[in-house]
Amino acid sequence: MAPQLARLPGGRLPPPPQEQAAPFATASEEGAAGPGGGAEGRGAEAGLASKMAPAVRGLKRLVWQKLKSSVFDDCRKEEEWKIILLDDYTTKLLSQCCKMTDLLAEGITVVENVYKTREPVPHMKAIYLITPTKKSVDGLIDDFITKSSSRYKAAYVYFTDFCPDHLFNKIKSSCAKSIRRCKEINISFFPCESQVFTLNVPDAFYRCYSPALEKTKDKDAVMQVMAEQIVTLCATLDENPGVRYKRGPSDKASKLAQLVEENLENYYKTDEKSQIKAKTHSQLIIIDRGFDPVSTVLHELTFQAMAYDLLPIENDTYKYKTEGLAGKEREAILEEDDELWVKIRHKHIADVIEEIPKLLKEVSSKRKATEGKLSISALAQLMKKMPHYRKEISRQVVHLNIAEDCMSKFKSNIERLCKTEQDLALGTDAEGQKVKDPMRVLLPVLLNKSHESYDKIRAILLYIFSTNGTTQENLDKLIQNVQIESDSDMIRNWKYLDVPVISSSAAQQHKHPRRDRSSEETFQLSRWTPVIKDVMEDAIENKLDSKDWPYCSQCPPTWNGSGAVSARQKPKASYQDERKSSARLIIFVIGGITYSEMRSAYEVSQVYKSCEVVIGSTHILTPKKLLDEVKSLSKPKDMACIKDE
Repeated sequence: MAPQLARLPGGRLPPPPQEQAAPFATASEEGAAGPGGGAEGRGAEAGLASKMAPAVRGLKRLVWQKLKSSVFDDCRKEEEWKIILLDDYTTKLLSQCCKMTDLLAEGITVVENVYKTREPVPHMKAIYLITPTKKSVDGLIDDFITKSSSRYKAAYVYFTDFCPDHLFNKIKSSCAKSIRRCKEINISFFPCESQVFTLNVPDAFYRCYSPALEKTKDKDAVMQVMAEQIVTLCATLDENPGVRYKRGPSDKASKLAQLVEENLENYYKTDEKSQIKAKTHSQLIIIDRGFDPVSTVLHELTFQAMAYDLLPIENDTYKYKTEGLAGKEREAILEEDDELWVKIRHKHIADVIEEIPKLLKEVSSKRKATEGKLSISALAQLMKKMPHYRKEISRQVVHLNIAEDCMSKFKSNIERLCKTEQDLALGTDAEGQKVKDPMRVLLPVLLNKSHESYDKIRAILLYIFSTNGTTQENLDKLIQNVQIESDSDMIRNWKYLDVPVISSSAAQQHKHPRRDRSSEETFQLSRWTPVIKDVMEDAIENKLDSKDWPYCSQCPPTWNGSGAVSARQKPKASYQDERKSSARLIIFVIGGITYSEMRSAYEVSQVYKSCEVVIGSTHILTPKKLLDEVKSLSKPKDMACIKDE
């Protein structure tokens, strides 16, 4: 008899009776069995193989290590191959932190989608790495309806988060005898980059800011989900941070901060060690998106931000054509596996345009130097290096294509916009002179027929942000003259983010005091610094005013300025040594982060070596996508394409 399904500390099933290991499955046997050999099975595997990047950096490495220890090591048996079943969320999660060869090394021979119909493989065991949702649980139950028709020999079930009682009881009554493990592993976020994460909250922007959902259960529910997912990030980082928030006109940041603090207390009381974890050398700061609207609409000229803004990059995939009349369309994935991408993504486009051709020449000259030596050993070395050279050159060509695409857009239209945007954002021109009449700065953009309506809307918004709102009459005139009546909600709906659109004494926005960066070297068209960078530096130096940035809990006593000294004042040490004793600053923005804000996390971590900055949000923004989301806020829920979870 199989053991009865029951919860134990850590969400684990009681151990099953001792069983014999499944016979070693060869590739040919797998092909005959169905899933791996069928077109659908191969497609799932090939998709992962092409997209998965090695887990070598920061958050991605930590997530992969946790998956290895909590899932693969937990159900490992020598010479036993398994199938892994994933849903949409876990497919994306795995694709961001490992590659197919990593899974093969863990004894995984086939990757399948739990939602799809599959051929049975009754001689093999299956790992189910799924979210605790009705759809995923139904997919699991369907595989074990009866013992005689079971698709797999046994199931090892790992939920990304807490499984609700009604779903747990459904599994218990349907297929308990087939389940060998059932655990909750607490990973409910995406490690997008080494220092960047997002949450798994569909339609988060609408759910957080739509007036249609204000004071509804939906709004409260999404806040609770966000809090729980942020706690899984803290758990993965092994941090119990001091939680604080930016006080503002809205209570969203304070509500979420309070929920995170409560969930942290509960998590560390009920984790597998059953011990209350003391506050660690870290801070978690929660900010509302309305805190810095300027950075969301400004044209950025650093490589990553510019490319994602101006080019049709979807799911980190850039499409381009090879040279020649019969040029083929190719795809390149922009990921941290590409060292050149990591090296140049935060550089200004002017520097990138200079750097890539130099690198191409360098590789070419290295190859020619090797080719000039005709000895057998030199030729052997060249043959070994050729794939490396080819890969290196192809990546450089990809980035050169991206840079050239960006520059063609920049030269045709964006260059003229950038000066106007920078002057409006900063309130001063390139010479440091105060802008006396923002409307005079704005008008040339509005009168230029070659600018897209999106770009004009972005310029109007920067004008409104710079003047802390405008009059109703002025706004109506602007919208009418630029002929953007159908898109006017892209401007008007910022009021739902507590950003003044119509000026009034009640709508004055309390802005964070800016740091003086006049001595920093910069480009004239890139003078703006995201406000969040000032916040990061002020937090590390212990300069945030506790009235504006209150804690939800007692301030961790070990967090102070001397614990995070600027790199200019600290002797150099290895990366590992620095990070072992470092504090962590976690920033979470409700309603999306920009690529320039992501860049700020890396820049600040570089300067303050003893503090690593990790930044995250509900999702990553591009200006166009944000304006579309802002526009949708005034629509009723059934017309805003909202998915019910």
